[in-house]
Amino acid sequence: RAVYGLFPANSVNDDDIELYTDETRSEVLMTLHHLRQQTEKIAGKPHLCLSDFIAPKASGKADYHGAFAVTTGFGVDELAAMYEADHDDYHSIMVKALADRLAEAFAEYLHAVVRKEAWGYVADENLQNSDLIKEKYQGIRPAPGYPACPDHTEKGLLWELLDVEARTGITITESYAMLPTAAVSGWYFSHPQSQYFGVAKIGEDQVNNYATRTGMEMHVAERWLSPNLGYEPEE
Repeated sequence: RAVYGLFPANSVNDDDIELYTDETRSEVLMTLHHLRQQTEKIAGKPHLCLSDFIAPKASGKADYHGAFAVTTGFGVDELAAMYEADHDDYHSIMVKALADRLAEAFAEYLHAVVRKEAWGYVADENLQNSDLIKEKYQGIRPAPGYPACPDHTEKGLLWELLDVEARTGITITESYAMLPTAAVSGWYFSHPQSQYFGVAKIGEDQVNNYATRTGMEMHVAERWLSPNLGYEPEE
């Protein structure tokens, strides 16, 4: 099962992305929030943020942004439990592993469909499997909670944006884990220079700014971003 969506979009306030209800771009549907690298770099190397890969609103350029969620996990837990009840741990592990790999394969397939057909920004793409494995295609599909966008709570916005639970049956827990676990979700970026990266450690100044942008209390933002804190928060 899968769902995806493509939306008119522009970056605003440096690190946020506005999604619009239609091509007039007069009404904001949702604002997504991102974080920027702050660790020291050699001269000429930019401090990246995912919003860099969406055209700024001030540029007047009409850009787009996508989102998706896929799963191959329905029935997996029941099948694995059946094997476990029969003391067959090997087949239980293999069923779960296969479902996970199929979910990743489904996500890759859907990304190809979006690139070449639905969005069509590389309609003439013709890559070999080896090129696909090396991610030589244009565009990325980073997931909330992973290095480029480490705040898991943004997954809640993705679920709201696509109505994921109603359309696919995939749910998220209070900690934003996906159920079934054999599932993949994320954002679509088409920019030719878009790339995967890690936000890494960030300062208190950015966390405070992020808390303001998202409407979180500072201590809540620090809790969700704890692996990325470059400082010791106050008790």
